[in-house]
Formats: sequence, C-alpha cells, structure tokens
Amino acid sequence: MSHLHIADKATDFTDSLRSQRVLRVLVWILIPIAIWTLGALVWLWPHDTAAHIRSDNTTRSAAGMTIVNGTVTDVTEINCDGVSGSATGDRSKCARLQVRVDQGPEAGSQQEMVVAAAVYASGISDGQQVRLYRTPIENSPAAYQFADFQRTWPMVLLTALFVVVVVAVARWRGLIAVGGLVFAGFIMTQFMFPALIEGRDPLLVGLVGSTVIMFVTLYTAHGVSARTTTALVGTLFGLFLCAFLGWAATAAAHLSGVASEDDFVLAASAPDLRLTSVVICGVIIASMGVLNDVTITQASAVWELASGKDDARALFAKAMRIGRDHIASSVYTTAFASAGAVLSVLLLLVVYERPLFATLITEQFAGEVVRTLVASIGLVLSVPLTTLVAVLLVRGSFAKTPDELGEVTVFNPDDQLIDIDGDR
Repeated sequence: MSHLHIADKATDFTDSLRSQRVLRVLVWILIPIAIWTLGALVWLWPHDTAAHIRSDNTTRSAAGMTIVNGTVTDVTEINCDGVSGSATGDRSKCARLQVRVDQGPEAGSQQEMVVAAAVYASGISDGQQVRLYRTPIENSPAAYQFADFQRTWPMVLLTALFVVVVVAVARWRGLIAVGGLVFAGFIMTQFMFPALIEGRDPLLVGLVGSTVIMFVTLYTAHGVSARTTTALVGTLFGLFLCAFLGWAATAAAHLSGVASEDDFVLAASAPDLRLTSVVICGVIIASMGVLNDVTITQASAVWELASGKDDARALFAKAMRIGRDHIASSVYTTAFASAGAVLSVLLLLVVYERPLFATLITEQFAGEVVRTLVASIGLVLSVPLTTLVAVLLVRGSFAKTPDELGEVTVFNPDDQLIDIDGDR
C-alpha cells in the first residue's frame, strides 16, 4: 500500500509539472495577442467621428425639428378613420390627446394631436409623460406630433432591480460582472461603432473590440487563474473563427446590409460607413456572449471532474458529454433569440402566406440567419478545443520529469499553487 501511495504521489507530481508547462504555453500565446490588441486599439481609436457624419442630411429629420417633453392632460377615444397608420374601416380605437408642452419656446401651452390604435392600446392616460416632435414652421406656430413615451423611470427601476438581483445572488462576482457589462458597452459605443462610421475595416474593428472585452470581462469576473485562461483561449479561438466565417459568408451570400429603411438612412447619414461592415461586425458581437458562456462553463466542468483518477482520455470523454448537452441548449438559445428579434416580420410571413425558405434567403432574413449559423459553428468548435486545453492543464500531456525542472511549485486543479514541500 505504501508503494502504491508513493507511486500515486509521483504521478500527481509529474502531471502537475506537465500542467504548468501547458499553462506557460497558453500564457505565451495570450501575451502577443494582448499586446497586438492593445496596439491596434490605440491605432484604430476614433478621433473625429463627427467629420464622417453628413450635417446636411435631410433624411434624418426635418430641418430644425427637435424632441421635447410633454404631459398628457386629456384622452378622448375616437375611431381610426383617416388616422395615419390605420386601415380603412379599421374597427380599432384611436385617441385624441391634449398634451401640455413642458419644454421649449411653447412650454406650458396645450397641443392637440391624434395617436394610432397601437399607441392608445398600450395604455396612454392622463398624467402620462410623453415625448413630442416639435417642427418649426415659418410665419406659423410650431407643429407638434406624438413621438414616444417617456420610459426613464421604468427603465431605471428595471436596471436597478437587475443589479440588485445579480449582486444578491452572485455577490462580488455579480457586481464585477455588471461592471464588465458597463465596460463592454463603453468599448462598443466609444470604439467599435464610431470606428465603423469612420470607415475602418470591420473585421479588424470587431476582433480588436471583442478581444479587449473578453480579456477584461473574463479575468475580472472569474479571476486570474488557469481555468479562466483556458476559457479565454477557447473564446478567442471561437471569436477569430466566427469573424472570418462571417466575413466569408457575407461575401458569398452577397449581403449588402440594406434590409430596411433605417439602413438607407444610416448609409445617407454616414457615407464612409460600408453597410456590409454592419453585418460582419454584428456577427462578431453576436458571438461574444454565447462563446463566453460555453467556454467558461466547459472549463469549469473539466476542473470539477478532475477530482477523480481518470486519465486524460477518460476525463476528456466525460467533459465532452457535458459539452454536448451545453452545445444543444446554446444552439437553441441562439436560434430562439434570433427568432424573437424578428418576430414581427415572421408574423408577416403568415399574413402574406409567403414560402418560408424563399423568405429566409432574402436580405432581410439572410443576415440574421448568417449571424445565427456562424455563431453556432464557432460555439460548437470552441467546446472541444476548450475541453482539450483544460484536460491538458489538469492532467498534463508533455513528458517532463522533476529532475528536468528542478524546484518548482505543484499545479492544483483547484487553481491554487502548492509549495513542493507541502507548505501552503
């Protein structure tokens, strides 16, 4: 029994040394990527986005039109005959509003306007805070039109509830994850979107922006550890794969990026922006979330399974059984999220009785289909890679004896470093 115990310790010791070698290889891979990403971020950082936006573009809004706040003071139900956005003979109910203007030159004045059935049915009532289009008219009073509801407080309260729930359940890790979301939003709005408007290469912008986000969010949310490093390698592999697949699929499917009226407005407002860039960068952004979820879960699964005495092959097989289940559920998640995003358009297929396949290959749907399929391919292929790297770290794969390394520390699957003499 004592000989067996010594042999087991020797095996564990050698596996730990092998794992450290694999970890060093990963670090040496990630360091150049991090340096390249930081340099590219500085080089591509937008400086004068406003110069790339047409100031004389009349498609964005009528000349001098502004949006002001108002308060509904009276609601009268009317029929929808002649109301913009309503069909002839529509039996739905519209509404005539009296709205007090709360901002601008006419602040305090009462304005009358009519809203369509969809707006009225959403629950408009006295005291409702709304947004109004104000269009100045030469030698006449300004014209007012309903623009939208004010949603400041509902959105703020829902966001606060989200933060409270995440922090209450996940504690500090949840708070850090929320901070990671804020950082991701900053990178997208301050770097990725302006860089695209300035006409930068979408493949480069998408890869640099997403890589920065993944480096920061993964290490801040999950800590600097071998497990997180494994997940990061798998995530970056998936992102690079999705980026190049998205670029190739966009070219092969001749996706122009023009799927709605908003795309024409965008093209007119930002002449240096290539609409195909929106499709390519959209593929990369859509891939980030699902890849992060899959890789960190898969890496954690390997570490949890590593408490047994399975060899590398058996451990990989066990982890992949978990990975296959996760792949199936994540593919469903990606597909259902895409379907929910275009649900109103999908309903039109039923109304107009158009063939499903013929519709899916149109520009309006093809971009969403490409995003879903490319993200799913990257997800599926990142699982075995992440699993393999995690198994190599936990069990080791390169022959290395203690004599070749001298005095070192032993790698523990629980991400702790244990002194070779046994002192923690």
